[in-house]
Amino acid sequence: MELKNKTAIITGAGKGIGKAIAEALAKEGTNLGLIARTTSDLETLKSQLEQAHGVKVVIATADISNQQDIEQAVSTIKNELGSIDVLVNNAGIAKFGTLVDMDSKDWERIIQVNLMGTYYATRAVLPTMIEQNTGNIINISSTAGERGFASGSAYNASKFAVMGMTEALMQEVRKFNIRVVGLTPSTVNTELATSAGLKIGDEDRMMQPEDVAELALATLKLPQRVFVKTAGIWTTNPQ
Repeated sequence: MELKNKTAIITGAGKGIGKAIAEALAKEGTNLGLIARTTSDLETLKSQLEQAHGVKVVIATADISNQQDIEQAVSTIKNELGSIDVLVNNAGIAKFGTLVDMDSKDWERIIQVNLMGTYYATRAVLPTMIEQNTGNIINISSTAGERGFASGSAYNASKFAVMGMTEALMQEVRKFNIRVVGLTPSTVNTELATSAGLKIGDEDRMMQPEDVAELALATLKLPQRVFVKTAGIWTTNPQ
């Protein structure tokens, strides 16, 4: 698929994987709608991408877990950029602890951001894609959405749910020429991972956000008649 002059919305775009995907798409000439909670991150990225690649970038500050916030953000972006060809559901949070020890509010917050945020953004964008009879949705899940681990009950639950939603949505909307993809990276060297207490190890040997961005780009570039249903990406030798 030709990505030049297409439009993509990315959630959690200010840092990490979202930022790397924004940079990769901008290099392809894709116009961008960037959503995150921190305005300064978005403003800096907007300036960099517009100057370096000449694409149009619209930013919107929103809490992905708030449906009204995300609907307003999508509306703002659509009004500025028109059609929406790609949605990358990337925004997420992580916190780990045993089921008994983790505060129930933290547990609920992870579900609200990682699962409900993905749902809210998709629900806001999908009618436009159905009307266009084409579109691409990439949900950034995790290997934690494929296998559970001790202390990961909340995060596992959220990411397993994202994969289930991805599977169901794919079956719903493929008749509208909409491709729905679930990506499942293992641990990525991001601020989210380090702040959650994950062991990164040798940073030079760990998966970088740019690696996930390359995979996302590859799935989008496939001919429109086919799509990657799910794709995992792992660090080759982290130790």
